[in-house]
Amino acid sequence: MKKLFYGKHNIDQIDINLVKKSLSSDMITSGSYLNKFEKKIKSFTKSKFSLACNSGTAAIHLSLLAIGIKKNDNVLMPTVNFVAAYNMCKIIGANPILLDVDPLTGQVTPANIESFFQKNKKIKIKLLITMFLGGYPENIQKFYQLKKKHKFLILEDSCHAFGASYYVNNKKYMIGSCKHSDLSTFSFHPVKTITTGEGGAVTTNNKKFFNKMNLLRSHGILRKKDYWHYDIEKPGHNYRISDINCALGVTQIKKTLFFLDQRKKNFENYIELFNDVKLDTVSFPTYEKRNNPSFHLFLININFKILKINKDQLIRKLNKKNIFPQFHYIPLYKFSIVNNKSKFKDSENYFKNTMSLPIYVGLTKKEQVYIVNNLSKIIILNAK
Repeated sequence: MKKLFYGKHNIDQIDINLVKKSLSSDMITSGSYLNKFEKKIKSFTKSKFSLACNSGTAAIHLSLLAIGIKKNDNVLMPTVNFVAAYNMCKIIGANPILLDVDPLTGQVTPANIESFFQKNKKIKIKLLITMFLGGYPENIQKFYQLKKKHKFLILEDSCHAFGASYYVNNKKYMIGSCKHSDLSTFSFHPVKTITTGEGGAVTTNNKKFFNKMNLLRSHGILRKKDYWHYDIEKPGHNYRISDINCALGVTQIKKTLFFLDQRKKNFENYIELFNDVKLDTVSFPTYEKRNNPSFHLFLININFKILKINKDQLIRKLNKKNIFPQFHYIPLYKFSIVNNKSKFKDSENYFKNTMSLPIYVGLTKKEQVYIVNNLSKIIILNAK
């Protein structure tokens, strides 16, 4: 069996042809393909503004700067997430405050947030960063209600959720529409819903935020009427994304619905296969049924208390079968750079018991059967 990784890009000849064509353009950065890609992102997410940049991390950094996060500002975020948002807050000098998560979904809950405010009534929170782990939109309306109650801004870390949608009062909204948030950031890394190789984007409905990000994306340069004259209004960064990357994004975004459909089929195949093997040690997160996820991850919870092996040992055994699951994610408080070593009970349970299995466009039913059968055998052989 070939190596089965948790995620993988899907590139076809249409993608390759347009990327080749972009190389013949007069401008291969800040050119027509950038404009086309940004327009397609805006149209797809139904947001007022979209800005493409060279990574999801850059998208988060630009968002923080646009809303004016500064030194000592308090920012709430889940313990379980990739380190990008935490790092960007620390670089700015802000104070990231970690919140516990649901032990099955790995996502922060409204109860986690409300509990924080009840225990810390004198702490002023400027921003909440939410994260739709695995691409599953949860609790968006309740987060929005808390935003209005406690007067903070919301930045959606939507790196897993491009193409996902949710319902509020029976009305459908796209992730990235920013109808219930201030900004939403995306990653177009090769394992995400669509890819530009490396790349990211921010969507918002706030023109002031957009204009500031647009300025900061390219060194803070403000162009004058004559192209050879310009001013530097603010210290900025080089977070531009090339037109070569954007050309790939233009073709990829057209296939978003197809990609989502294929991922959904893989998700359903897994559920069917696990129902057939009937493992008491295995369970899955439950999500809001009305919403439409991106199915970026297939998360599986395993009760290691009744096994003779832990998660590390299980993954090593699967690796020997050419199956490569992932953690998603090591909780932030476990890293040396994080000072907060408080006990996060539910995050710890999530970390000890949850991993993600391979799920990507191109994964076959035969390969899924192979994954489930091998995982089941290992679990059964290692039961106490």
